[in-house]
Amino acid sequence: MTDPQEILETYWGYRSFRPLQREIIASVMAGRDTLALLPTGGGKSLCYQVPALALPGVTIVITPLIALMKDQVDALRRRINAVAIHSAMSAREIDIALDNCVYGDVKLLYIAPERIETRVFHTRVRKMNVSLVAVDEAHCISEWGYDFRPSYLRIARLREWVPEAPFVALTATATSLVLEDIRQHLRLDEPQVFRGSFARPNIRFVVRQVENKLEQLLRVIRGVEGAGIVYARTRRDTEEIAAQLANEGIAADFYHAGLGYRVRAAKQEAWLRGEVRVIVATNAFGMGIDKPDVRFVVHDQMPASLEAYYQEAGRAGRDGRPSYAVLLYNGMDATAARRRIENAYPPLETVRKVYETIFNHLQISVGGGRDAVFDFDLEAFAVRFRIFSLTVFNAIKLLELNGYMTLTDALDNPTRIMFRMSREELYKLQVDRTELDNFLRIVLRLYTGLFTEFVAVDEAYIARMSGYTEQRVKELLYQLSVMRVIRYIPRRNSPLLILHEERLPTEDVVIAPATYHRRREMEELRAAAMAEYADNDTQCRSVVLREYFDERGAEPCGVCDVCRARGEERMYRSSDAFAGMAEELLRVLREETSGGGRSMAVRELVRRMPGRPMVVLTMLRRLLADGRVRQLNDGGMVLGEREVGRAGGRE
Repeated sequence: MTDPQEILETYWGYRSFRPLQREIIASVMAGRDTLALLPTGGGKSLCYQVPALALPGVTIVITPLIALMKDQVDALRRRINAVAIHSAMSAREIDIALDNCVYGDVKLLYIAPERIETRVFHTRVRKMNVSLVAVDEAHCISEWGYDFRPSYLRIARLREWVPEAPFVALTATATSLVLEDIRQHLRLDEPQVFRGSFARPNIRFVVRQVENKLEQLLRVIRGVEGAGIVYARTRRDTEEIAAQLANEGIAADFYHAGLGYRVRAAKQEAWLRGEVRVIVATNAFGMGIDKPDVRFVVHDQMPASLEAYYQEAGRAGRDGRPSYAVLLYNGMDATAARRRIENAYPPLETVRKVYETIFNHLQISVGGGRDAVFDFDLEAFAVRFRIFSLTVFNAIKLLELNGYMTLTDALDNPTRIMFRMSREELYKLQVDRTELDNFLRIVLRLYTGLFTEFVAVDEAYIARMSGYTEQRVKELLYQLSVMRVIRYIPRRNSPLLILHEERLPTEDVVIAPATYHRRREMEELRAAAMAEYADNDTQCRSVVLREYFDERGAEPCGVCDVCRARGEERMYRSSDAFAGMAEELLRVLREETSGGGRSMAVRELVRRMPGRPMVVLTMLRRLLADGRVRQLNDGGMVLGEREVGRAGGRE
């Protein structure tokens, strides 16, 4: 069966596609790289699931969260042979799933981007008949790839292994700048771009500027019936707010990434079943969750960007019924946002000092340490060396983005082993030490990639498959470690610091401009747009959001707090004033950067412009999106080619 309409009716029971679905599917099936922007609830998943059934072989779906992966696979298994590979699975389960993709009839394989970098996946994917690669929630490439999941920036490695497979990238939130980021990092070849409308007419967008956020939150929860989500910035905030709501008699619970997978799954299920009315969460919650009757989404603190805000607010009212997206805001929030950005980018000399101090602490000299793994208590390290812990954390994240090291979360880290010996040396050992031969054979049969990378192993699983007790397995692994046959990292609940490169002289540590200057400037632009949205009291909130995502000509919604308070006659800023500001900004930039390849820092540009900084930054973002201004890798601004051409014509 290859007809999309027939597949839709047979497997999903729908008679017609939603807007743009048919066109996106046609582009994918024609073998074209495709970029699709569909609003939350717009049916993005069908845009790769239908082609997966129509095309031969397997479709690889890259998705960010285990919960999202599991939900989709569970829903699909009633219709399609789909599998997911994630960290909660044993190595044996992963092996079986990958074998089924190579030799079986699996149509959809769901993975996280980190999976691409593993040796076992690399080996198996070359044997698969891959017809399509789908990157779901593709905005994560731009929002997360530069931050805490750099694997998102390396998804394009798949192109080298499955060169004939087209890519489709799907998201509900992306500006023109983010789309360009996605296109570059996925190496999309002249992609066909489809944009749905960002209008959500059933959602009433509201900003409440208040000092007592808990009091306002309680008013929303008590004034609106049904289930809700409250988003908070930190894990501690989620726990404290949930406890405060519970003290007020509200069935509330908290959710964040610091909880174990099973705990998170149980909390999510309780909320989905209605046993918990309000879930208080970090942004780790909600992506891809299909709960149609969410009546309100409240942000207790200002998100980092309008992309994040729209994505999270859009989880309200997916059934089309009236719902609320409420942002609780006060004057300290914008200040806190600026401080977070400053803290996230410690001076480069500080980053190098942290690098040097870490290696001194680990007693590793220049030239040593490559592939070594250590327990690492960040707080204890910071106290011992009198460095602010947040500075240490952000310095390590910058070092991670540049390939020097990785710091894992303080979750349950499984036992990891890697052979120190070559296969030939190991064979000689097995001949000489027959008492170890059987155990080594079992380990080699159960796990692959042991000679090239650390592999997570399960002592209980090895015990079941070998007949040894679990304690005896641990003893044998320790014995092999003492004999220097393997590198052995026992299971633990502490963070791990993994060194990817040997120690360099401190002055040779290089932090790429794209991971520091350019990334910082982009975060400042996003934060400014978010603050401008919160401060705005003259323009329809829906119009502001739709214009931010480059949807021009939007009409006022009539139901947001601004529309209701002000009336339509005051919905629009003066277009003449905005045009005048744009020309003044371009004039300043032209004067300061003409000749000699100079650029201008964003802060200096904003300082030179009249008017509120947030409004100036909003205009700068629009000029970047229109190509009239361009940003260099060092974060500096110059005129875009289009504007340079215009200037030349005037001369």
